[in-house]
Amino acid sequence: MKWITSGAVLQSRTVDIGFTNHTLVSGSWEYHFGRIAISVRLVYSCGVRFQFDKKKSEALRKNSKRGSGFEEAQEVFRHPYYLDQRLDRPEQYRAIGWVGGRLYALIFEFREDEQGEYYHLVTLWKATKEERKLYEENI
Repeated sequence: MKWITSGAVLQSRTVDIGFTNHTLVSGSWEYHFGRIAISVRLVYSCGVRFQFDKKKSEALRKNSKRGSGFEEAQEVFRHPYYLDQRLDRPEQYRAIGWVGGRLYALIFEFREDEQGEYYHLVTLWKATKEERKLYEENI
């Protein structure tokens, strides 16, 4: 599936993972308003399965520097978020997005089981100034 906006292409990939469909939409495009150009990079997921350590989630929630557990952090994937790769081995990704009105960075891995692909949530923290800037410049 493709959407065309101002000459650029936004692509969607749908993967069947058991009883849900995982849709990852990503792309970038540019809007022109007279002499002003706005570039947008969008990543959006829906229908994703998550897995995480519940004890670690509780510890993160109680930590004032983290302030949220993995249950709440799943909200990142319900809104447009910035995505980049953090490590190659193990292959980990960083998603920067909104959780309860605050910007967070969430580290996760794509994993697979007999039901298909899921997101294994590794850790999270309140976004740093640099991460906030990345988000604002790219989303």
